[in-house]
Amino acid sequence: MEIYFVTAPLRLQPCVTPFCSLCLPSHADMFTRMLKLRLLNAVAPAYFFMATAVTFIFHFCFFIPTIFPNPDTWLSLPTALHTVVFLFLMFNALGNYIMTITYPAESANETAVPVCSAHCSDKVDAHYLLNGRHFCKLCKKVILKRDHHCFFTGNCIGNKNMRYFIMFCIYTSCTCLYSLVLGVAFLTVEYSISFENPLTFLTLLPLSTGYFFTGTISGLQLFLVLMLYVWLGIGLVCAGFCCQQVLLVARGQTWCQMQRGQLVENRSPWRSNLKDVFGTRWILGLILPVQTEETCSEDTDAHKQD
Repeated sequence: MEIYFVTAPLRLQPCVTPFCSLCLPSHADMFTRMLKLRLLNAVAPAYFFMATAVTFIFHFCFFIPTIFPNPDTWLSLPTALHTVVFLFLMFNALGNYIMTITYPAESANETAVPVCSAHCSDKVDAHYLLNGRHFCKLCKKVILKRDHHCFFTGNCIGNKNMRYFIMFCIYTSCTCLYSLVLGVAFLTVEYSISFENPLTFLTLLPLSTGYFFTGTISGLQLFLVLMLYVWLGIGLVCAGFCCQQVLLVARGQTWCQMQRGQLVENRSPWRSNLKDVFGTRWILGLILPVQTEETCSEDTDAHKQD
């Protein structure tokens, strides 16, 4: 009599321990993914500063001189009002951008680097430690109450710079949408284009592209039309992302926790959660990129996150 043994195939389970070094790492795959993230981490800030410079040039070299062609109108109330509003929005956008970088969410007491393979359950750019702490591979630092890594600022967003990041998104959205309105007014005055029909804006880019290749319009005109869509896209994305971040802050939750499927018990009301991020002088923070919250210790932050 022959006896047959049926054995189940051996399956290697992915490691769920952030400090495990027993898994066989895929160094090539890890290197490729990290290279893409580091490239994005370098390209995104350059794109932001280039778009900011282009917006400045279009506003002061094209929009204002065309919409208000009379040299005497530079001292008039409408011109001064448009200039002040634009500079105020741009000042707050750049100011909160700098504050987001100046006040990083890194931990000053932890410098240990976790050892883990590419097969672990955590994402490739960060590893979860304890008490809401993450080790970011791009920043190479331990981040307190990490929300996400922002490629446009080149650092992680956490408990110390969340307020500045939210205000940066708000003023960037306002600046882009305001520039979009001025760009539409420029096209209306300079080229007598009517935007009463909504299809005019939708078909503006494909028609302008065709006119450019036929030699009807110049490359600068096509670039201006393209910037209109860039301003619209950035403005809507920043506005939506800002609403999401405010909702997470009010719930006392981070983007990392939401991605990991962790439900946070609401131990504090939403007013207290917003106050922890925006500070007691939150009204001042709405109009100026200044520090509005008291500096708290890392132990307190970890206790709030537990």
